[in-house]
Amino acid sequence: MFFQNPDDQLFCPTVFDDVAFGPLNMGLDPENVRYRVEKALDMVGLRGFERRSAHHLSEGEKKRVALATVLSMDSEILVLDEPTDNLDPSGSRTLIERIKVTPQTKVIVTHHLPVVVDLCERAVLLQKGRKVEDLPTRGLLENRDLLECFGFDPDFAQWMYEQRKR
Repeated sequence: MFFQNPDDQLFCPTVFDDVAFGPLNMGLDPENVRYRVEKALDMVGLRGFERRSAHHLSEGEKKRVALATVLSMDSEILVLDEPTDNLDPSGSRTLIERIKVTPQTKVIVTHHLPVVVDLCERAVLLQKGRKVEDLPTRGLLENRDLLECFGFDPDFAQWMYEQRKR
């Protein structure tokens, strides 16, 4: 699971230690752990950060390290809680592109419509903890009433959808 706040997920002295934490606790041998750390850091574009402290990184870099900690576990399913919160547009785009290329099934919790458009084939809408809708993302973007009900701008949603199709 990828936490909304990377500071809740990163607690080791170095980036290597944070990313290695899961595989080590799975009982993997040191060579396999090192391989997984390198592969995960490559996937998030942070190779060379192994000896740095995550607590001295930017918010976007911290989020990418947090993603690497999850990727190093080689799970079949990734659960991502508000992955782009507190990121500037460039950091959001970078993280979305990194998430997009991960092969795992993804469950993404977000309030950010661009994240939904870029990463989700389906949208499950919740209200007061209950499922209200489960539909293809395209169906959500074409439903003005539903978008307005959940506080989204339907015109912006349609524009965004058209831009992504190009």
